[in-house]
Amino acid sequence: MIPLRDVIPSRTTPILTITLIVVNVVAFLFESVLSGPELRVLVQVFGVVPADFRWASVFTSMFLHGGWVHMIGNMLYLWI
Repeated sequence: MIPLRDVIPSRTTPILTITLIVVNVVAFLFESVLSGPELRVLVQVFGVVPADFRWASVFTSMFLHGGWVHMIGNMLYLWI
């Protein structure tokens, strides 16, 4: 039921995709060791907050995930 690969074989190594997955996992591990107040500050500074919108946060918010299932699902989709 859960796809693990595509049926179209790749001729090259997906270096950028692997790099994005590693950066996301490292960012999530950093996010998971923060305390409650520190996590709130991280989300307010690097997440997309509509009341305090910054274009840079559109990029940095891609590396914030709400939980293990959210992160794993996104990385699986990115890999495929």
